[in-house]
Amino acid sequence: MANLNITNILEKMTGKDKDYRYMATSDLLSELNKESFKSDQDLEPKLTSTVLQQLEDASGDVSGLAVKCLAPLVKKVGEDKVVEMTNKLCDKLLNGKDQHRDTASIALKTIIAEVTTPTLAEKILVSLAPQLIKGVNTGKNAEIKCECLDILGDVLHRFGNLVTKDHEYMLSALLSQLGSNQASVRKKSVSCIASLAPSLSDDLLAKATLQVVQLLKNRSAKSEITRTNIQMIGSLSRSVGYRFGPHLAETVPLLVSYCTSASENDEELREYSLQALESFMLRCPRDIAPYCEGILNLALEYVSYDPNFTDSMEEDTDDECLDEDDDDESANEYTDDEDASWKVRRASAKCLSAIIVSRPEMLSKMYLEACPKLIDRFREREENVKMDIFNTFIELLRQTGNVTKGQGDIDENSPRWLLKQEVPKVVKSINRQLREKSIKTKVGAFSVLKELVVVLPDCLADHFGSLVPGIEKALNDKSSTSNLKIEALIFTRLVMASHSPSVFHPYIQALSGPILSAIGDRYYKVTAEALRVCGELVRVLRPDLKASSLDFRPYISPIYNAILGRLANQDQDQEVKECAISCMSLVVSTFGDGLQRELPACLPILVDRMGNEITRLTAVKAFSVIANSPLRIDLSCVLDHVVSELTAFLRKANRALRQATLGTLNSLVVTYGGQIGSSSYETIIAELSTLISDMDLHMTALALELCCTIMVDRKSIQNVGLAVRNKVLPQALILIRSALLQGQALQALQRFFASLVQSANTSFDALLDSLISAAKPSQSGGLAKQALSSIAKCVAVLCLAAGDQKCASTIEMLKGILKDDTATNSAKQHMALLCLGEIGRRKDLSSHAQIENIVIESFQSPFEEIKSAASYALGNIAVGNLSKYLPFILDQIDNQQKKQYLLLHSLKEVIVRQSVDHAGQSELQDSNIEKILALLFNHCESEEEGVRNVVAECLGKIALIEPKKLIPALKERTSSPAANTRATVAIAIKYSIVERPEKIDEIMCSEISTFLMLIKDSDRHVRRAAVLALSTAAHNKPNLIKGLLPELLPLLYDQTVVKQELVRTVDLGPFKHVVDDGLELRKAAFECVDTLLDSCLDQVNPSSFIVPFLLSGLGDHYDVKMPCHLILSKLADKCPSAVLAVLDSLVEPIEKTINHKPKGDAVKQEVDRNEDMIRSALRAIASLSRISGSDYSIRFKNLMNKILATPTLAEKYSSVRSE
Repeated sequence: MANLNITNILEKMTGKDKDYRYMATSDLLSELNKESFKSDQDLEPKLTSTVLQQLEDASGDVSGLAVKCLAPLVKKVGEDKVVEMTNKLCDKLLNGKDQHRDTASIALKTIIAEVTTPTLAEKILVSLAPQLIKGVNTGKNAEIKCECLDILGDVLHRFGNLVTKDHEYMLSALLSQLGSNQASVRKKSVSCIASLAPSLSDDLLAKATLQVVQLLKNRSAKSEITRTNIQMIGSLSRSVGYRFGPHLAETVPLLVSYCTSASENDEELREYSLQALESFMLRCPRDIAPYCEGILNLALEYVSYDPNFTDSMEEDTDDECLDEDDDDESANEYTDDEDASWKVRRASAKCLSAIIVSRPEMLSKMYLEACPKLIDRFREREENVKMDIFNTFIELLRQTGNVTKGQGDIDENSPRWLLKQEVPKVVKSINRQLREKSIKTKVGAFSVLKELVVVLPDCLADHFGSLVPGIEKALNDKSSTSNLKIEALIFTRLVMASHSPSVFHPYIQALSGPILSAIGDRYYKVTAEALRVCGELVRVLRPDLKASSLDFRPYISPIYNAILGRLANQDQDQEVKECAISCMSLVVSTFGDGLQRELPACLPILVDRMGNEITRLTAVKAFSVIANSPLRIDLSCVLDHVVSELTAFLRKANRALRQATLGTLNSLVVTYGGQIGSSSYETIIAELSTLISDMDLHMTALALELCCTIMVDRKSIQNVGLAVRNKVLPQALILIRSALLQGQALQALQRFFASLVQSANTSFDALLDSLISAAKPSQSGGLAKQALSSIAKCVAVLCLAAGDQKCASTIEMLKGILKDDTATNSAKQHMALLCLGEIGRRKDLSSHAQIENIVIESFQSPFEEIKSAASYALGNIAVGNLSKYLPFILDQIDNQQKKQYLLLHSLKEVIVRQSVDHAGQSELQDSNIEKILALLFNHCESEEEGVRNVVAECLGKIALIEPKKLIPALKERTSSPAANTRATVAIAIKYSIVERPEKIDEIMCSEISTFLMLIKDSDRHVRRAAVLALSTAAHNKPNLIKGLLPELLPLLYDQTVVKQELVRTVDLGPFKHVVDDGLELRKAAFECVDTLLDSCLDQVNPSSFIVPFLLSGLGDHYDVKMPCHLILSKLADKCPSAVLAVLDSLVEPIEKTINHKPKGDAVKQEVDRNEDMIRSALRAIASLSRISGSDYSIRFKNLMNKILATPTLAEKYSSVRSE
């Protein structure tokens, strides 16, 4: 039936009336687009011939619709018909009438865009390519050639890798067109070859490059042909990326020489050469390394290339004194429409930008050589080029921020220090730009300043005054656009937030007017930004509430009124509402003592905003700011309402809202606790008890904090204590049994028990019993180690809070449990030991006779966990009284061979606690460190790895206390013949590098290289220990290792390679098992690189690492792949150009990973691991897809298409992307 309908439509399509034909074609289009449409063998020929016929219709409207019909038609008819259509269209294109050529070309492009199956693509390629190539070679005119090149480019871009056998003749035909006399043909040929290039083999790519290079070497060629060949080189490099690397030796010197020797009016030649060099910098970072110096010098030379213009303006004249209107450079600027030298300057600026982005290791050099030149070029007369100069300078600042994160500017060669020296010049030059008429220039200037403040937060303290007129002008000038105002306001906010308030006091009068008038701006984004600046202004006006050097009172009223106008207004953008609420809370908390009359009008508005779902979160935070104010603002008019609203919010599903509510309630109880009724407290306690669980530990910590605040603040109110015991305590006792409890939540829980024992009518014994019975094993089995440790900590805190008498009786009870030989209950003994340890660490237990002997008795226990609890307890009891118990432990280590491991653990507890606690260090120094060291060094060679690790940790922590003694002793042992000793020394160094500054740092600076060089040791265990030490140093103290990295990195990279000598086969009878002893070392090495990318990016040359080292890691064992995926994601984010350059080669190992299927008999653990690995690989792919230009890689594009076409992978990929 449907087909009859189609037949009718087709008949109408050939009618004489063009309106009929138009309507019929439109009907056909809607039929073809229906999902249900199916064609048969009789209909297909009619359909295709009629649509093709319509393409030549005299009416343009009809032929336009016919082109649209092709897209659905391709999917609905057989492949042979599609090929037949393309052949007919191609024939029309080459031999048909001129007026139909355009339509044929558009029709062909439409069909090619719709082809998705490889089989059809291949058929089309086989039949079309020869005809198009013929058209390119022998076309009647340039127009036909260009159309053929265009379509061929489309086909090759999408399906170039399908018919490799034809590549050679296509390439030859296309290369010959580079010498064509018509510029349009040459241009299209360049882009067509670039489309073919990614799918060419290396040999053909080399052949193409060589041919173009030979043409370039011919110096007598016409300059336009030379320009085309240079463009060709640039396009090739852009389309094949890192594969162009091997040809740089030939091409770079050629381009540089053309650039320098081109005639003065041949600007385009220079522009194309610089663009090609920029492409090399970004896409072949590894192979371009030898030429970077030369390219940098070239770009610096041409960034100021302006042969037609001599700048008479003296750089050093101080134009601050010139009159505002006279010094506008843009008024008397030289202009020349034929002058194209700006193209060269723009290309140079982009080339410099490419060097900055791709070579972090050259940053210091860039500051010495490029930075002064860029600052000088801020006065560029061509606006578009000036924007590129600004952007290049911003890249330089960003890269400085990336590379030097977390480092000081101590070193005179460090990029930060060098940037600091340039700040006065930057400010002076930017000031000149802020006085220009052009809005675009001013926006660019503020962008530079913004980035400068982000990278060097306090650099404008001495220069802010000179920038004030520029900010005022940007905000007040009638010609200013919203964009300029926003940039000026963001900059002002960043400066105020990062500098000391006194810097701004002289300029408050000048700035407050423009900022407050911007609050009244019509455009909401300007208003919102102005309100944020106003918040900073409030902080600057009164930084210290007690003493103030500035009279802020005249400003209170204008600021308050400006904000109130926005706060009270209901019909405005959400962003403005939120900023007005936040800003008003700052005004009230800072100037509340001068606003007593206004508060009754303003606070109810804030309460009202709490009732609105859109603004309630901001309003909750606003009340927290007000409650925390030292001025104790009078909230009596709204307090009850606020508390009841907040209590209700604790039931809401919105997590951020509950979190903010707990914080605000805490502040309100601290400041206004006496004004809140006891029934309100009971409701709050009932609500917050539902938030205590191990599902959300952060929320739990906040809820317990609030509970403690209420108990401490209102401990005399009986029903508060009762409500806590009935509602919160049961939840707390469930929480304490959780294996997940740690950090803030655990500390809050300890404070909770300490506060609870002191609140009204609470019995210590009942609490202690409930805690100890919480430790009893349940039917489902014993508690996790973490849960027992949490309970022990809470018991200790509870005992100390209850006072000495209760504490002593508890200790005697715990001793009783341990003495009771008949006690077969190991869980009870385990708990008693942990509790004694926790109490002993916090309090001297020497008044309890024989406690150390009672604990050491438990070393005989048959249960491992009791032995380790006993060693933990002994160590911690020793911490409470070193002079008594430390000699006892040392004596035992000497005499008790069998118990050495446990006793060493006790010693470790003592040393670790002492190294953290600075007051305690002197105690340990007085005690016999010599004896401890002799003892530890004796155990360095122990065969047991557990013993060696404990010894290493002890040595590392003692090194923090006595570095002068220990570092030389450890250094001496790096050359010990025993591998175990060398490994122990390296691990000891790892433990001695901690995040906080210590006295060991100065000694370590000169000595660390000896230890890290163990990375080339012959023993793999020693190498791994050195890698771990390097990793810790990179994480905690990157400055220690900065200078050593050039030497260490090649050695570290070498550890990431699979070493065949470490792979052995174990014969297990029925089957053989392969053991890879180097696996742990490789994993550690990759994890170390991952850390180095965070802290020492400027030292790591990513290109030399990605291929071959990361590439081999991506195809390695599961344990190695995971860190490699993380590294790849990081590199994609931080060094996209280096990754882009080798993207093609990275696709294969990643593709294998995501397609890997576990064996049929694999256990659940293996299946889960494989799932994790696939997700991890997809995360890396998601990072790669975010790099701009990743679609140049045909392989990566194909991989993305495969992922999206496979439902299971597509689902995982989308969930990974949304994480």
